[in-house]
Order: sequence, then structure tokens, then C-alpha cells
Amino acid sequence: MAKGNELFDLTGRLALVTGSSQGIGYALARGLSEAGAHVVLNGRDTSKLAQAARSLRDQGATVSELPFDATDHAAVKQAIDDFEANTGAIDILVNNAGMQHRSELENFPAEMFDQLLRTNISTVFNVGQAVARHMISRGVGKIINIASVQTLLARPGIAPYTATKGAVGNLTKGMATDWARHGLQCNAIAPGYFDTPLNAALVADAAFSSWLEKRTPAGRWGNVDELVGACIFLSAPASSFVNGHTLYVDGGITASL
Repeated sequence: MAKGNELFDLTGRLALVTGSSQGIGYALARGLSEAGAHVVLNGRDTSKLAQAARSLRDQGATVSELPFDATDHAAVKQAIDDFEANTGAIDILVNNAGMQHRSELENFPAEMFDQLLRTNISTVFNVGQAVARHMISRGVGKIINIASVQTLLARPGIAPYTATKGAVGNLTKGMATDWARHGLQCNAIAPGYFDTPLNAALVADAAFSSWLEKRTPAGRWGNVDELVGACIFLSAPASSFVNGHTLYVDGGITASL
């Protein structure tokens, strides 16, 4: 049984983080590397991915790059199978790829609804399944899906996004139900409102920021580095009996009216 600092030590582990060229994904990859993991960055834009990898290497991280389109099931399987065969076993998967589109529901474009489904839900299924098949054969693995406060709550103008994040929460439960017996721990992190490129329009909106600060017990936006501790916990031996759980990191917004 792990003791003390070993409970949170990721030395020698290999962690794949999807959508990790910026924002939350990049912050989580950096945090996992600081805990000892070899991190594998993923994204579709190879130039942005290479820039993110260079930045992490400059900070002393051990980094690989694995570009693929997480919405493409066949491409994901091929990329994961090739990486496992030629580079190493993926011990930790963080399903972070996602997008947002804001519009009143009665005018929400159907094509954007479909894109949200592909980007926010299909990616979790595609990458989760491809990686889990290898983890199951080894009898060990950690899968962390990035959910949202919208897994639990709704807000005007983002109903389809809310639907996708609700699905991420339930897919996480399904992963745990199917795969815990194979030695996998499958959990989710649900960020509150964080200052990220995805939320740039909201951060720039003084009225919204004022509302958020009053609505959130902590009284402020979150900093992406504040998600790292939760990610390390769910990636490490410390969470060996935590399964199907959604951990809200939200400054108390889901706890308070």
C-alpha cells in the first residue's frame, strides 16, 4: 500500500491529455508532469501542439506529442494502438477536449448542436474506449473526464452544452460500472467558472463577471492551476477506491443558492 507522498507520486506514469495545447488541458498536463508523469499532449493543430510541447519541455517536463482528431473514432483507435505498440503504455487518460457555442435554444443552429455532441461526448467515448482496451488487458488504469458545473446546473444560452456535460457525467458512471472490475478507476472533474480561452467572452463581460463573483461563495473566477490537485488525486494511488465520482471544483457554486 502506498504511503505518504507515494499516494500522490506519478513518477514513471504516462498520461495522455486530450485538447492540451492550451487552457485547462495544458494546465493539467503541466501539473501531471510536475507530479512526475511523462505527459502526452494531444490536439488537432500540430503547430499549437508543438508550441505547447516546447513550453513544457523548457520547464523540465518529459513530453510526447500525439496529434489526432478525437471526434474520429477510427483515427483515434489507430493513433492509440500505434502509440501503445511503439512508445509505451498509457497509465492515465484525461479526456479534456471540448467546445462551447452560445445561443438561445430556440435559434440554436442544428449543425452546432451536432458539433457539440461530437466534440464534447463522442471524444470521451472514442478516446476512452481506445485507451481502456489496453488498460483492461493490463488490469490497471485511470480515466478522468472533464465535466462542468453544467453537468449539474443550467444557464440561459447554453442548453446543448449543458446536455453534453450531463452526458459526460453519466458516461463516467457507465465507464466505472463496466470497467472497475478490470482494475480501472473512472472519474470526472467538474470545473466551475475558470478564466480560460473558452470563457474569454464571459471574462471580458463586466456584468457577467460581477454576477459570477456574487453568485460564487468564493467570490471570484477560478485559476486553471486550481484544477491540478484534483487531477493528481484522481490520477494517483490515493484514489484507488474512488470510482464513478464527479468532483466539483467550483468555488462552492453548486453548493449554494
